[in-house]
Amino acid sequence: MRHGEVENPDGVLYGRLAGYHLSELGRRMADRVGEHLASRDVTYVVASPLERAQETAEPIAKAHGLDIASDERLIEAENVFQGKTFGIGDGALRRPANWKHVVNPFKPSWGEPYVDQVVRMMGALNAAKDAARGHEAVLVSHQLPIWIVRSYVEKRRLWHDPRKRQCTLASLTTFTYRGDRIVSVGYSEPARDLVPAHLLAGAKPVKGKGKAFGA
Repeated sequence: MRHGEVENPDGVLYGRLAGYHLSELGRRMADRVGEHLASRDVTYVVASPLERAQETAEPIAKAHGLDIASDERLIEAENVFQGKTFGIGDGALRRPANWKHVVNPFKPSWGEPYVDQVVRMMGALNAAKDAARGHEAVLVSHQLPIWIVRSYVEKRRLWHDPRKRQCTLASLTTFTYRGDRIVSVGYSEPARDLVPAHLLAGAKPVKGKGKAFGA
């Protein structure tokens, strides 16, 4: 699961910074997903150590009478622009000091390598699978790491257009295991009606939605 909306009035790239909590709307999103999953066979709930992820996990854990485990491998991707405003059209790419960080979008040069994100996220997935073997686990993480591990599992290239990620706020990306092997990937948005419209604009289904990988 991706965490809910964050209180961020200054619009900074908060990354791994502490002190960023869910907004009131973000808490409503978390409650919605908690209700959505209340009837599921969830026996393990684990989240990134960042506040927004821990707070998102609370309603899910409460619905199942579980404690929330923490896993550093679920943390947000490292980014050199953390704590700054950086976005399309804000002039960031015209600042010479930033140029050295945007020379290689395939790695990417501005932050944690995509392959490193795959390694740690797959480790977290497999650990949760073992902790809930025969049942279901819920992991709460962040958009980029979730999208990267999904892209890896679905055998897509890891570099991509950030505007085309299918991983909206409070969405669920589901990995189904048979034994120790992932056999399908699904995606759903239980809180879609709560997500601000501008964050849904232009969102398109991607190849691999609900993709099965065989027996």
